Amino acid sequence: MAKTILAIGGHIGDAELTAGGVLASNAVDGGKSFTLALTAGERGNPPHISVEDYKRQKISEAEAFAGLMNGKAYVLPYADGELPDDDNVRCETANVIREVRPDVIITHWKSTMHKDHDRTHRIVRDAQFLASVVECERIKGERCYAPVYFTENWEDDPDFTPYIYVDITRGFDLWCEGMKKHWFITNSRDFAYYDYYTSLARMRGCLNKTKYAEAFGVFDRQKKIKKEMI
Repeated sequence: MAKTILAIGGHIGDAELTAGGVLASNAVDGGKSFTLALTAGERGNPPHISVEDYKRQKISEAEAFAGLMNGKAYVLPYADGELPDDDNVRCETANVIREVRPDVIITHWKSTMHKDHDRTHRIVRDAQFLASVVECERIKGERCYAPVYFTENWEDDPDFTPYIYVDITRGFDLWCEGMKKHWFITNSRDFAYYDYYTSLARMRGCLNKTKYAEAFGVFDRQKKIKKEMI
């Protein structure tokens, strides 16, 4: 069934890599798939591009990816590596949730490697609460609740346990097309992002008995209530 999905990352490219197969499959089904990056991730700039120019490039890349997903890319104005852990960013995130009104929210698992990822994990948890119950001047629009799922990311791997596997076979080719919109995914000399995440999708697909799949975690409290499905 087509859904509205909001995938939230600490940087442009995080959600596209880790949840892109679900976003693409949802788009193929006729749903709407949105991304929100709390920073642009501009400090991963290649030597030939300035940080400022790379930020503009990454925003354009995010918009190109979201366009393929029948959605929109949101990018907050915080600097890469300097994401604040405060109420302002939580309210801004809650406002995007209320604007998009997703059926599903996807974000980072807690991270011991990257503080922007770890802060995003906490920010989204609180923003979900704010969007669903709080009425105040800083949070606009009608209340909106959606369950949160956590992505499988090599930088957030410690203590991550897959709980749900989602078949992304029907959206795999579209996801691959979208990933190629991002320079770093196919050109980084630090990590083979494209190869890693497409291979991970094949491995998870084997476990799911489908060609391709993505794995997601949930809070322990969700396991005690019911197994919500993306």
